[in-house]
Amino acid sequence: MTGVAVETDVRIPLSALTRLTDDELALIAYEIGTLIEDQTKLRVADEKTAPDGSAWPAWSEAYAETCKPHHSLLVDQGNPGLLESIQNYTTGMQAVVGTNLVYGAIHQFGSEDGTLPAREYLGLSADNRTAIEDLVVGRIEELLQ
Repeated sequence: MTGVAVETDVRIPLSALTRLTDDELALIAYEIGTLIEDQTKLRVADEKTAPDGSAWPAWSEAYAETCKPHHSLLVDQGNPGLLESIQNYTTGMQAVVGTNLVYGAIHQFGSEDGTLPAREYLGLSADNRTAIEDLVVGRIEELLQ
């Protein structure tokens, strides 16, 4: 994938793993990827913060003057762009969420010349991690009944 992604390896206690099929484990990983995709889209569309909770830098005054009405950080209302490009690319036991847009990396890390500040949108907050843990525990309990 060209662009940028956040990935996490699914770690499940060995005692539980031995009772689950590969397909069941892959489904849990996919559900984790779907949850991360939803969390990331919420961060971009509504929260406007990095995973650590810090606010994204505001636009420069020069850029703000060129913006269309209803245009917000990382979301151009008339063009789905970055928000709609964020996808779950999970395969097997590896949950990967990101964008195939090259400029996604520029937004995540900032431009090399420093003219565009980083607005980190990929990653996991403490609340995101808790939600993932709750999902995994709930799915394992459900599957082992």
